[in-house]
Amino acid sequence: MEKIWQEAAAMQEELVAQRRDLHRHPESAWTEFRTASKAASVLEALGYEVLCGAQVIKEEDMMGVPDEAVLEKAMKRALEEGAEQKWVEKMCGGKTGVVGIMKFAKPGNVVGLRFDMDSNEGGETTADTHRPVQEGFSSLHEGLMHACGHDGHVTVGLAVARLIAQHKDEMSGTVKIIFQPGEEGVRGARAMVASGIVDDVQYFLSGHIGFNANRDGMLACMTDGFLATTKLDAYFTGKSSHAGAAPEEGRNALLAAAAASIALHSISRHGKGVSRINVGVLDAGTGRNILPDRAVIKLETRGGNTEINEFMVSEAKRMIKASADLYNVEVKIEEVGGAPSCSLDEDMGEEVYKIAVASDKFSEVVPKVDLGASEDCSYFMERVQQLGGKAVYMMYGSSLKAGHHNSAFDFNEDCLSKSVGLVTVLAKHFGEK
Repeated sequence: MEKIWQEAAAMQEELVAQRRDLHRHPESAWTEFRTASKAASVLEALGYEVLCGAQVIKEEDMMGVPDEAVLEKAMKRALEEGAEQKWVEKMCGGKTGVVGIMKFAKPGNVVGLRFDMDSNEGGETTADTHRPVQEGFSSLHEGLMHACGHDGHVTVGLAVARLIAQHKDEMSGTVKIIFQPGEEGVRGARAMVASGIVDDVQYFLSGHIGFNANRDGMLACMTDGFLATTKLDAYFTGKSSHAGAAPEEGRNALLAAAAASIALHSISRHGKGVSRINVGVLDAGTGRNILPDRAVIKLETRGGNTEINEFMVSEAKRMIKASADLYNVEVKIEEVGGAPSCSLDEDMGEEVYKIAVASDKFSEVVPKVDLGASEDCSYFMERVQQLGGKAVYMMYGSSLKAGHHNSAFDFNEDCLSKSVGLVTVLAKHFGEK
């Protein structure tokens, strides 16, 4: 095991370079053609069986997919920036998931490792105090930024794949390395799970840089579950008219959307646990002297468990429809993302804790922290657990320059080599367990 840790530490310089390349080329949900292509190419070169596109994405379970024009533009950009044609062609329609499978000579368990790839939709700060600006690796794509650390996650996943391949004669069972699109907006995991790729997995591991593991050298071996969540878009359609000459002839979609936005925030909290709702976008109207005939609101619900979230969703839909009726407009509600809550396997987390402490590579190892957010990794974890397997989600410690999803987000890259060593060691341990 010590040799794996040493080799991971020796990779630090190239890990930083890989992370910074990914940071400069962010790709949002279902458009990760360059990132996924690079992952597939690396896995193939290392000797993995590589599955991608429709092999690992079930189209009818994809949520919140951009329109064809957006996908085509993203594919073209990816090819211009170095994506390999043969992989991009297999990912048409936004099916940007990739899985690398390696079976070892020694019998053992099937271990699944998951890494999310997508960026956030939001611009990166241009302030000269921002390290990516200072050192020349800030986003090249306007309106897109890796503001959550997924560039680091992909970097870790590719390095783990390399170390596992180098030590394949010492490994047992089978490893599946999963590169998932569309975690932001919790859109991607459901479609990958529906393809059946984790149905034979007995031990499943994933993790995240930062959040409540926000100190350098820290490791949190488990998170205390995730909030269930649903992402909804509501489209209001009314009738336009002249605001001065004939206001009585119009049906105001903007007012319906505004009324709904206020009503949604009046939904009572749930007595059995955490409940959340937020309207993050209201877009409406065409001009100051025209009664608006169109409006859209984009919102999310969250719950401490799936039951609470379902209550919030039901109430949200009721409020939206009532507001539409109040202003005599039509409304269409679309579910564009979502994830269930899930629980962690404490005994598996305890094994992670013992291995991490024994490694003496972390300045602080804690058994568990609260995430306080949602993560569609819960689809993978829930499926593995339903079929008799076990799952754990970790937190790789790093100080942060700004919070997650902030335009000035950045993490300490020192966490990369530690994370690579840990995940590789855990893959070996649970494969031979």
